[in-house]
Amino acid sequence: MKVRLTEYNEHWSNLFQSEVKLLTTIFGDEIIRYEHFGSTSVKGMKAKPVIDMMCIVKDIEEIDNYNSKMISLGYDAAGEWGISGRRLFRKGGENRTHHLHFYQIGNSEIDRHLILRDYLRTHPEEVARYSEFKEELAQRFDETMEYSIAKKQFVKELEERALDWSSSNHRKG
Repeated sequence: MKVRLTEYNEHWSNLFQSEVKLLTTIFGDEIIRYEHFGSTSVKGMKAKPVIDMMCIVKDIEEIDNYNSKMISLGYDAAGEWGISGRRLFRKGGENRTHHLHFYQIGNSEIDRHLILRDYLRTHPEEVARYSEFKEELAQRFDETMEYSIAKKQFVKELEERALDWSSSNHRKG
């Protein structure tokens, strides 16, 4: 799939909210809470225009029962897709619009994603650095697979700074 990197768009939060409404009609109270995360959740961040949504659920195994319903609504059911305990649904095919990441409450991936989001929301200098880095990669790589691999180390280091920030904030508070 081709890399599509765009400027931050205020409309992304509306797309998140619309999808929450739709998912609530499908999953009911199976989903405990929804979180908008990833680059589209951070003001000022350049991003692939794909809304990353986290759906925190009571029982991850139950989510598999919804695969046919989600497929009928235009989602691709990708299973764990490389992260144990996750269920991933993708919407939009080649012009993807949403990634739904389902995690059972208590999964460590939840905190990792949300801490990074919150760190970026409070560190505009990191947003600028990350956006610039993504722009450079988008000019070098056409395909999202290459682009994602190339940014892996940068993101790992960013996550480490976010985790340090989070643990020092919790010690203070």
